[in-house]
Amino acid sequence: MPDWINRPEKSNWGDFGRDDQLGTLNHIGPTERLAGAAEIREGRAFCLSLPLDIPGALTLNPRRKPPRLAPTFLGDTAYVNYPLAKVDPLLRDVLSDDQVVLSTQYSTQWDSLAHVGALFDADGDGVAERVYYNGFRADHDVLGQEPGSPHGSFARKLSVSEMATTGVQGRAVLIDLARHFGTGRTIVGRAALEQAIAAQGVEIRKGDIVLLRTGYAEALLDMQQAPDPDRLDRTGAVLDGQDEALHDWITETRIAAIAADNYAVENPHGDPHACCLRLPLHHHCLFKLGMPLAELWYLKDLAEALATRDRSACFLTAPPLRLPGAIGSPVTPVATI
Repeated sequence: MPDWINRPEKSNWGDFGRDDQLGTLNHIGPTERLAGAAEIREGRAFCLSLPLDIPGALTLNPRRKPPRLAPTFLGDTAYVNYPLAKVDPLLRDVLSDDQVVLSTQYSTQWDSLAHVGALFDADGDGVAERVYYNGFRADHDVLGQEPGSPHGSFARKLSVSEMATTGVQGRAVLIDLARHFGTGRTIVGRAALEQAIAAQGVEIRKGDIVLLRTGYAEALLDMQQAPDPDRLDRTGAVLDGQDEALHDWITETRIAAIAADNYAVENPHGDPHACCLRLPLHHHCLFKLGMPLAELWYLKDLAEALATRDRSACFLTAPPLRLPGAIGSPVTPVATI
């Protein structure tokens, strides 16, 4: 259990228990899942993932690499198109078996609560330390390279594995910012967001996962492995992470998570020298509330289907990989209407 005295202003640390690792996913229970299931009227399913080799060239985040597939090996033998007759002439099986190296947050993804922390004086000694949601600590709960460990990093607490155990399944509501504002770059604060919600008749309930369509992922997919950073910087109505009123809306609605089709969910191109946060919405959601964020989802087909039916809600199933220690995860979300 993390040891803290101070909790950040406007945070919910401790509200779900001093050792809680799920944050606002606690808002999804049996009642909320049943409400989500009630949104299934036709049984039509929509894949909300980009192909996981998109965005392509390393321009959005050069630290994150596209997936690289390779065969598994037994000694020097590659197991792709491998005839077992080499082992026993009577066998007719041909086997292919592969493995992958990928950055967990390269394409369609979930951020875990271990993704963004802050320098904050949680223990009240007057010195800010590196902490994450609910007071979990760097180098104790979120580890870098440890002697003798097979891993180069490992989140002992707050990993996507904790998210996966909940199923991440329930009611989701889509706010089509691209339809309301167009696909040019618009910075959306609380007032503008509420305007879009009212115009589209979106009903937001406790425990909902909010889906934000900006048109960004569609533009990215059109570029097919060769993203144009200048064009992307001008694409999409994205959240204003510096708007404190928007932070309050996120808290007050008691939503469970936010999933957007753009990179970073919020506008990531603020002044890098401004005090004191580069990603203030990540700070509010991941660090203060324990609210998972998701990026680079593909929402166009779902948005069009909902709009033609004058609907905004669906049943969503979107668990991350149950990969112990992982800080992020690729995901193949499925929406059903």
